[in-house]
Amino acid sequence: MEIISNSAAETRNIGRAIAKNVLPGDILCLVGQLGSGKTMLTKGIASGLRLNAEKVISPSFVLIREHWQGRRALYHFDLYRLNDPEDILALGYEDYLYGNGVSVIEWAERLEYLLPREFLKIELTFKDKSKRVLKFSAQGKHYKDLLGRIHEDIRN
Repeated sequence: MEIISNSAAETRNIGRAIAKNVLPGDILCLVGQLGSGKTMLTKGIASGLRLNAEKVISPSFVLIREHWQGRRALYHFDLYRLNDPEDILALGYEDYLYGNGVSVIEWAERLEYLLPREFLKIELTFKDKSKRVLKFSAQGKHYKDLLGRIHEDIRN
């Protein structure tokens, strides 16, 4: 599935549509260049989970930020500064991925061989200064079903 977002506000709205459909333990892997909208999409997901989206900032220096106080916990990973996938093992990242919250992983490709077998991948690319292309792909049956539900919500 591919969606064009015409603004940051639209990207946040797409995030809200995603949030309406996620379940505990869901893993969303975000891929894209700096400034492509990964954190904006995450803010939308947080908002849809009834979390304070303004507290969702790029956690580049801490790798993981936990957000509670909503419909569901959000575990926000930002792996931009990850030098070696082994560095994340000490954080117990699998406890987050398979826990009771939703995991959103920015720069997910940096996990390399530690990437889970099943997840929803969202690749964000620049179309122009304000527009972004969001390309969704699902790994595993659960995520294919999730993608179908998200597609329905966004279409309506």
